[in-house]
Amino acid sequence: MAVLNIRPVESGQSKAVIGIAGQSGDGKTYTALLMARGMVDKASEIGFLDTENKRGSLYADILDGKFMIGDLYPPFSPNRYSQAIQEFQDAGVKVLVIDSITHEFESTGGLDDIANAPKADGTPRKVADWNTAKREHRKFMNTLLQANMNIICCIRARDKVKIETINGKQEFVPQGLQPVCEKNFMFEMTVSVMMGNEGKKQQHLKLPSFLREAFGNGNEYLGIETGKKIREWLERGEKPDPEIGRIKSEALLVCEKGHAELMKLWETLTKEQKVNKELRSHFAVCGESAKAYDAQNEVDKEPENENDPFFQEQKRLTEFLNNVKDASQLESLNDVELSKENQKLLNDIKAKFIEDGNTNI
Repeated sequence: MAVLNIRPVESGQSKAVIGIAGQSGDGKTYTALLMARGMVDKASEIGFLDTENKRGSLYADILDGKFMIGDLYPPFSPNRYSQAIQEFQDAGVKVLVIDSITHEFESTGGLDDIANAPKADGTPRKVADWNTAKREHRKFMNTLLQANMNIICCIRARDKVKIETINGKQEFVPQGLQPVCEKNFMFEMTVSVMMGNEGKKQQHLKLPSFLREAFGNGNEYLGIETGKKIREWLERGEKPDPEIGRIKSEALLVCEKGHAELMKLWETLTKEQKVNKELRSHFAVCGESAKAYDAQNEVDKEPENENDPFFQEQKRLTEFLNNVKDASQLESLNDVELSKENQKLLNDIKAKFIEDGNTNI
């Protein structure tokens, strides 16, 4: 079976995912809600996913009607964010504001907690398991990008530093104001901006040419008119049937659960939907994707090849790092030739010593 549905290109039929970053007081939430209002016919078509302990309720009266709100409490795992997005989609929301995405990265149950969770035997983990954390984040990103609604993500920002080697010594180098999120998150967006001066100024981190008119020159407030221009661009060309669009989005989201789950979704369709040419073609492509997920999951279950040189090197390095008590012990690895992946693992541990400001893990 084909893995693609090759067809003539058409304008429209797309959704926008927008990232708005800034410090407290820079107008992220206010701007996001106004922008969302410009993208819908009425305020009740806006959803607000609140991770800030009901702070979204402070904005209850800024629009010309009530928007829909849902509170997400800890743990702020990627999977719980994905579930929340799907629940808003099922509720018929057309634009979802998420305030904020930062919790998925650094708050209780987020990526940092997942990477540093205790080992299976309950002992503390000295080497963070970022592979598992990133795998969970990728599933969340798939939900975010495949959802059948426009989404505006608010992201906290703060001044950051980077550890660099200067004249043979590792030092902190200021990086300026940076979004607090997974490092590639802002560049996965359709548009991403950094807010400043209480929202009046914006730095465009990513802005495609077809939306430059909507976002202006970065020196004026964004709001309802911005949303209207985004909607105008999104609705160019033939408008798809909303129910067909919802089913197609749901099929894409269920693919990662495997072919059996996709077939369960197919069986929920009506006879008329099952003979719809567009849906049949879409489910055929999704079927190949779901089978690929099944195959990948089987590979993931296979045990590591203990005779593989890389596996042996990583095992020895991990065992060594798990027993390091003092930064001086790392000096013994300075002249050891490591693979690129394991050299990065070692550098991350060195950076942690410097960031902690002491010689103990």
